[in-house]
Amino acid sequence: MTSHQRKTGRRRAVVGGLSALGITGAAIVTSTLLAPAGAATTAAAWPQAKGSKPVATTIEVSGTYDGKLARFSGTGELGSDGQSESQKPLFVLKDGATLKNVVIGTPAADGVHCLGSCTLQNVWWENVGEDAATFKGTSKTSVYAVHGGGAKGASDKVFQFNGAGKLVVDKFQVADFGKLVRSCGNCKKQYPRTILINDVDITTPGKSIVGVNANYGDTASLRNIRIHGDAKKKIKPCTRFTGNNTGKEPKETGTGPDGTTCRYEAGDLSYD
Repeated sequence: MTSHQRKTGRRRAVVGGLSALGITGAAIVTSTLLAPAGAATTAAAWPQAKGSKPVATTIEVSGTYDGKLARFSGTGELGSDGQSESQKPLFVLKDGATLKNVVIGTPAADGVHCLGSCTLQNVWWENVGEDAATFKGTSKTSVYAVHGGGAKGASDKVFQFNGAGKLVVDKFQVADFGKLVRSCGNCKKQYPRTILINDVDITTPGKSIVGVNANYGDTASLRNIRIHGDAKKKIKPCTRFTGNNTGKEPKETGTGPDGTTCRYEAGDLSYD
């Protein structure tokens, strides 16, 4: 009875996060969120880009921007795949904006920045630059959704969570990466952050699925995570840090489920 209540509560949490973003389709709820932990799901095939669009100046998005699966790549001042924190993004999404059906090629610069609540739907990063996306909203009610899509070639982070609120990553796939999600460990302004990762395919090589700051009240919930090529289980599902606001490198304090900061159980992960 206890196990049933735990699973129901987690499902409600994930559904609630997606509902706040308008991702409420019956097909998603039925086939994804309510699937048994570790259920076998076929990852979506990487799309074939339909044409190319060089980006010399950051594209600002209000409302919905449909890239129609064109490949967007940086040029000029955006023509870098380095790790500089000062790079500009290819896309900036204003509060409430949606970016969908986009392939981000090389160079990717600093990917996508969300200034408030945003939705990234069916967005694919062929070779992540500094970060695939950075979430920067300052309201605790901000909700960021990454639904579908995938990323490859992230030498460090895929999703950088600097702001406040909740991040939901659903039906995503990642390969050859450092960390899938990192709650900023040393930003000048820190917040308690909520992270939900659900129905995701993880393919080696990789280091960590999510990193969170236990001392700031972060939580990370993992559900239905499929890990491929990691028979020795070297990828850390959830890593806890002591974050700071001074810019210093944060200290890692532990890994694995603890029921408070890292919320998952062994059955929420499958390996092949």
